[in-house]
Formats: sequence, C-alpha cells, structure tokens
Amino acid sequence: MSAALEIERLSVAYGKVEALHGASLRVAEGAIVTVIGPNGAGKTTLLGAVMGLLRSRGAVRYAGELLDQAQTEERVARGMCLVPERRELFAELSVEDNLRLGAFHRRGEGAAAIAADLAAVYVRFPRLQERARQLAGTLSGGERQMLALGRALMAKPRLLLLDEPSLGLAPRIVREIFHIIADLKRTGVSMLLVEQNARAALQVADYGYVLETGEIVLEGPAADLAQNPRVAETYLGLSAASRAAGA
Repeated sequence: MSAALEIERLSVAYGKVEALHGASLRVAEGAIVTVIGPNGAGKTTLLGAVMGLLRSRGAVRYAGELLDQAQTEERVARGMCLVPERRELFAELSVEDNLRLGAFHRRGEGAAAIAADLAAVYVRFPRLQERARQLAGTLSGGERQMLALGRALMAKPRLLLLDEPSLGLAPRIVREIFHIIADLKRTGVSMLLVEQNARAALQVADYGYVLETGEIVLEGPAADLAQNPRVAETYLGLSAASRAAGA
C-alpha cells in the first residue's frame, strides 16, 4: 500500500539531550498505526517533529512529498492534523465555536460546506450536539476528548495524529473513545496513534511500534506485537505463566 506518512531516521534534541534518536516508521494509507511505550519515551516528541513544531534531523514524507521546509500551518493545510495530549480547547468558547475553529483554514470553501461537516460531526458525536451552546471548559473529560476529535475532523484531515487520547479517562470512556477511533478508519483517514494504554492501542491498530528511551525497539503487525513476550509482560501486564494459562 502507498504511504500516508514515512519517517526516516528522525532525531530531536532538547539542548544536549537527544529525546528521539533515529526513529523510522511508516503509516500506510487508510491504516491505524500505533506507537506505544512508557512515559518519557519520546512519543509526544515524535508527533511534535512530524507536525513541524520541533526542530529535527531526518526525513518526514507526507503523501510522498518531503516536508523539511514546510511550516506547521502548511502541513495542516495539506491535511495533517494533531489532536494534542491536553486537548487544548478554547475553554471560554462554546462547543460549536470550538468545532468551527477547526475548519478555520477551510473558510474559503463557504458556509454551506462548513455547515455540512458540522452536521456530520454531530451525527458522529451526538453528545456534542446536545452541548453545542455549552462552554467547552465545563465538559467532562470524555466530552472534551470527543470535542478535540470533532474539531480535528472539521479540518478534513487526511492524516490524523492522536497523542494519548485515553489520558485521564475512566475505563468505560476509554472504550468509547477507542470505538470512535476504530470507526473513523471507515472514513479513509490515516492515523498515527501514540498511547501508553498498549492494550487498547494494539486492539485498534493495524501495525505498531514500541518506542523506548527515544528509539524504536520493536515493530510489527499489531496482533503479533500483542503476542510478543516482551510486549505482553512489559506493557500488557501478562507474565509467561498467565499467557500459558490462557493458551
């Protein structure tokens, strides 16, 4: 399959400390690819470099084109969209105003196109329609994550970068969010999903990478990684004995 995103030997340093070292990965068109690993492994740094928010060395190709000279705004205009770890909503604006801001760079398309996409987001997230006039800062954690996803969809992305979408959410809400992510695949959008919740990430992803101390140490089809003894014990909490008992 053709690649939505190709990263080759990407490195990022904060001063003299290299947070990401020679990372290479690929996101096929229409696929969900996850990067799992412990806190501080460099996962958020990876996304920041892909979006052009951090200076980096190496190559980032989007839809076959090298992005080394492209600013963040240009990457967004081309169809890349980041849903950040902290959601970064406009707390004093309404849910609907937050959604409309997601389509800001598309304002030249006209009000009818934006309204149609807003209606589509409300179909996907009925709870957001119920709270359309409510201030974003008053939403629950799960609703805030839905709003962050909805705002990203208003940008009509071809590549969606998700940074820890399960962070701080109750298990029931995590299941709901990951169900939404899996459903988004049907729209054809490609996704790079960064997560500490390895179990949920590997269940929804097609392919996965394990990032530790700034380096990719394992990769493979998500189903295979879930069966890998190192991944199972370190990230899924399954010992060799418990895996054997479940076999």
